[in-house]
Amino acid sequence: MAIAVPQSMVVHFIRCFSGYTALPGGPGGGVLERPPLIERSSPGRESEFDLRRKKKVSPPYRVMLHNDNYNRREYVVQVLMKVIPGMTLDNAVNIMQEAHYNGLAVVIICGQADAEDHCLQLRGNGLLSSIEPANGNC
Repeated sequence: MAIAVPQSMVVHFIRCFSGYTALPGGPGGGVLERPPLIERSSPGRESEFDLRRKKKVSPPYRVMLHNDNYNRREYVVQVLMKVIPGMTLDNAVNIMQEAHYNGLAVVIICGQADAEDHCLQLRGNGLLSSIEPANGNC
């Protein structure tokens, strides 16, 4: 069941409730024109995009590899390459040798959550490891 509504009432309704402007048309109704865009950001406030872009980064942590008398050097290199993303053979060998000769080596510097994950994975493969804040002291 259709109800006949005068066009003037339809135009009034559209203007009041939708923000669209009705342009006169033929006998079937009018053409709706999109309202102008209103910028909603207030002066002094950052948009959601800017806030996401400036997301705080966790402070850096060092993942440390400790020398042990149990694991073979080749195994240590294999574990480093398996656990640390982007670890090359040359870097893994250098880290293993530094830990072997100096007792300790920096494996990677990254965010706290990643450092904890790498440390747990190294330990899970039988290596001695720890993390510490990388506060600028080399």
